[in-house]
Amino acid sequence: MAAHEAVRSPEFTQITRPHELTPHLRRELVDCWMTVSNAGGAVIPHGFGLPPVGPAEVGAALDQIVRTLEPRHGRLLVADVKGAPAGWLLLRRDTHPLVAHCGVVNHVQTHTRFRGLGIGAALMRHVRHVARDEMGIERLGLTARAGMGLEDFYGKLGWVEVGRWPGALRVGPGDDRDEILMSLAL
Repeated sequence: MAAHEAVRSPEFTQITRPHELTPHLRRELVDCWMTVSNAGGAVIPHGFGLPPVGPAEVGAALDQIVRTLEPRHGRLLVADVKGAPAGWLLLRRDTHPLVAHCGVVNHVQTHTRFRGLGIGAALMRHVRHVARDEMGIERLGLTARAGMGLEDFYGKLGWVEVGRWPGALRVGPGDDRDEILMSLAL
């Protein structure tokens, strides 16, 4: 598929419990995350080193996420194009009653071979419906790394910048970036 061809509507899969993640899909998600991280993507969780990363550390991070999945509080959303996972994200809700009406979107990523096809935008449009209609979430939040154009990407999808943590992310020696806080009312 050429990079200039937008995907009209990828197929979406939700993983809501650990046993739903097949070994094949796990390998595909690990490959996606590893490829995105090693290509300079802003998807580096706690426990990862800075790139390059390998399948063992990426797999361990994914397994840690998957262990926490539960329909009311955590879901993986996977976008498929012609049967291949093209991107994914994590939707979480805190269980504390003060913030249980809010959710957080993490690890938004599109496999490099599917970049430029609208996968990320499709995932972000889909997550708002899952959060509101299936989980009863009223507001979503996310953080993004400055210097990558992500605030513009999310802004075009209705997200609003609500703050920044100046220099909070050290992606390399002498390369500190702001962490951008964004919000979306559902």
